[in-house]
Amino acid sequence: MSSPKIFESEYRFCTILWENEPIRSGELVSLCGEKLGWKPTTVYTVMKRLAERGVIENRDTVVRSLVKREEAEQAEIDELVEKKFGGSIPAFVAAFAKNRRLSDEEAAELQKLIDGKRG
Repeated sequence: MSSPKIFESEYRFCTILWENEPIRSGELVSLCGEKLGWKPTTVYTVMKRLAERGVIENRDTVVRSLVKREEAEQAEIDELVEKKFGGSIPAFVAAFAKNRRLSDEEAAELQKLIDGKRG
């Protein structure tokens, strides 16, 4: 099952949630005001949209994520590789490393990762 899409501003909201969950909705509204500069109506609108898509739940004014950070990150990476690189991992890695030098340690770590994914 794929994770529901989380858009950029929603992701910033989710980051605050992931770092503080479970959290009371009023406290979450305050944190989003401090960290994102959002008004309470904006926070409640985002919470409602995310709840409708199954990303979070707000039960008895306690907010929890239903999609974990790792799932959201993986979905974003999968979408990026598919959309920008036609699903090609080698093309993605080549673009990522194009203007970077890899240390021996980084190259060894990547090689270990590749070896672990073979077959």
